[in-house]
Amino acid sequence: MMDFDARAATWDSDPAKVSRALAVAAAIRNRVATGQSTRVLEYGCGTGLLGFALQPHCGHITLADSSAGMLATLQGKIATSGANNLQALRLDLVSDPLPAERFDLICSLMTFHHVADTARLLRDLHTLLDTRGHLCVADLDSEDGSFHGPGFTGHLGFDRAALAGEAQAAGFQDIDFSTVYHVSKPESAGQTDFPIFLMVTRK
Repeated sequence: MMDFDARAATWDSDPAKVSRALAVAAAIRNRVATGQSTRVLEYGCGTGLLGFALQPHCGHITLADSSAGMLATLQGKIATSGANNLQALRLDLVSDPLPAERFDLICSLMTFHHVADTARLLRDLHTLLDTRGHLCVADLDSEDGSFHGPGFTGHLGFDRAALAGEAQAAGFQDIDFSTVYHVSKPESAGQTDFPIFLMVTRK
């Protein structure tokens, strides 16, 4: 398991992570209409790079993560930014009850491959969406294990058709995939190019 608490303080210093979040945010805004009444949940937000990129274009954004270290860094960023429409929330849907709030848009970036039971996660996120709300999931296409390297116990990316099947079974419709970013790891002994997809679907 990756130690996200330990990595939180330096997470934003990686320009590739920043550019990835900006690319995904642009792709979401290209596909889903947002405005000052749009209620957003970013699940598995880390330091909130995606949420901050969406912040000027949405009403209220709840930034949820299970890592205390990430949330501490995030709280500092929110305070420094002066933004009044960002809220940090400790949430792990594997073990916590569902929040009472409902959202117009739920997004996640590179979170699904760390969650063992993605079918259950999709059902939970479907419940958290308001009527006709949208879910946007950005994650890795199927890969050979080189992305995280030896010892990683999560998903080695996703087969798009299989993930679409899980989303459909959870009640989602109008499921669409596009490639929105490429992560390059030239030092890898195996795969060196890792496409990132965006799955856009609605309740």
